[in-house]
Amino acid sequence: MPTPDQTPTFNLKVVVRETGLRPDTLRAWERRYGLPQPQRTAGGHRLYSQRDIDMFKWLVSRQNEGLSVSRAVDLWRKLEAEGQDPLQAMDHATSAPGLLAVPHLEGDTSVELRRAWLSACLAFDEQRAEQVLAQAFALYPPEIACFELLQKGLAEVGAGWYRGETTVQQEHFTSELAIRRLEALLGATPSPTRSDRILVVCPPQEEHTFSPLLLTLLVRRRGQPVFFFGPNVPLAYMETTVTAVRPRLVILSAQQLHTAARLLEMADLLYRRRVLLAFGGRVFNTLPALRSRIPGHFLGERLDLAPQVVEQILASPHPPAPVQVAAESHRLALAHFRERQTLIEAQVWGAMQPSGISYEYLNIAETYLANNIAAALAFGDMDLVQADLDWVKDLLRNHHLPTETLYDYLRFYHQAARAHLDERGVPILEWLARVSEPGGLREESQ
Repeated sequence: MPTPDQTPTFNLKVVVRETGLRPDTLRAWERRYGLPQPQRTAGGHRLYSQRDIDMFKWLVSRQNEGLSVSRAVDLWRKLEAEGQDPLQAMDHATSAPGLLAVPHLEGDTSVELRRAWLSACLAFDEQRAEQVLAQAFALYPPEIACFELLQKGLAEVGAGWYRGETTVQQEHFTSELAIRRLEALLGATPSPTRSDRILVVCPPQEEHTFSPLLLTLLVRRRGQPVFFFGPNVPLAYMETTVTAVRPRLVILSAQQLHTAARLLEMADLLYRRRVLLAFGGRVFNTLPALRSRIPGHFLGERLDLAPQVVEQILASPHPPAPVQVAAESHRLALAHFRERQTLIEAQVWGAMQPSGISYEYLNIAETYLANNIAAALAFGDMDLVQADLDWVKDLLRNHHLPTETLYDYLRFYHQAARAHLDERGVPILEWLARVSEPGGLREESQ
């Protein structure tokens, strides 16, 4: 590779166009790290060489791989101190010992990289997994690497756990590595070039952060000042934050039915405060009926297209479509259920004890079912719980556990609900009567 021309030729405007970096970022790097050291015209204007431009691009590439700019500068200087040209050294990094060597493949290289990353994650080989990710982010733009390796990889691991082929520990390990990479990329993004503040928020009880964190990265790379508030944000905290930050847009993300109901509470609060709202997440893809019940703008089913939707919302904001509101009968049933929930669960526990099920597992089941019943009532449709119960039944079958236990549990729950709910609980009782009988759930995975 020929050495780039070091003749000072290009002004600041050219460098900005070639690198995508802002002028104040270039000046800050020069001031803090002494890289580069451009010459000046008689009028005091900076002049950069082609090598300076290539160096900026090199630093940005290292940022995209997850390094902070300070560490990228340290790496540049280390290579120079060793007598190497960083621009050429990194070109040959893929063949260096310890890094994944990518052969000339017949198919898509990203698929092979994803397989290599997942293999390392499932073996709990953190060093190898990080090496593969570094390779992928060196070969592809961050957006492609995030979707092809991280998102699709996590989906494969999740599907493997559902089929009983991978453990929950393997899933958690893979997820943690993916989230750590996203956080590193976020920390390395250039300063925002736009002024509209955006908040990305997970409502109460929502612990899944990969998708909203990836969305934050995608939107921030388009120059927007985006702030991700992490999992399980309390409703009261959201209200005080909106008052303090005054965002132009709030994006809410939910992956499960019961957290979608908490998202609805948060959305109603923001709507009353006249805050522009968008929302998305897996549950709105699997249960499309929920979209018409949230007073905000749905971001669509594809996360890779969501940044464009965000820009459209900001460019031409308009009121969301009218929402469907739960009937009064369901709101009364929800309040009544919350009053009697403890009594129902105590009776179910007594009835299930002879089965030998542990209190820990029974407590998880009761929390799961109660949360979903409450969510379905909040949305005004008890049948929304059906998909989750079908999912649980298939999960038990995949893990070679008796599905009859689920029917036993639902029958005992129905009996306890009849004992403790009055006419206000009719929506719950009618639904339990259907699903607790044989055939009430799907017999085969669709």
